[in-house]
Amino acid sequence: MKNESFRCLRCGKDVATHPEGSARNHCPFCLSSLHVDAEFPWDRASDCGGIMDAVDLDVRKNRWYVIVHECGKCGKRIANKTAPDDELFPFLSARSERLAKELPLR
Repeated sequence: MKNESFRCLRCGKDVATHPEGSARNHCPFCLSSLHVDAEFPWDRASDCGGIMDAVDLDVRKNRWYVIVHECGKCGKRIANKTAPDDELFPFLSARSERLAKELPLR
């Protein structure tokens, strides 16, 4: 497991290392990731390589927030723990707007 900086393939922004020294596994700006793990985080056993977009935000029993990513290439879903510098508000705002449009009008 390495805490490395990278350039996001989805939004093109430069992403710094994880602020708490953990391993960075997604872009804090657009929340996208790459499908490189197969069975567990950091196994690097997947050869898919598709871009994984954030599709949901979930809370686990230990009160960690996780971003649910879905691969645009193969459809696999993987949950990743949020980082302190993740920009969650734009994602949550867009998600709320989509959900509001899906609700039936009375």
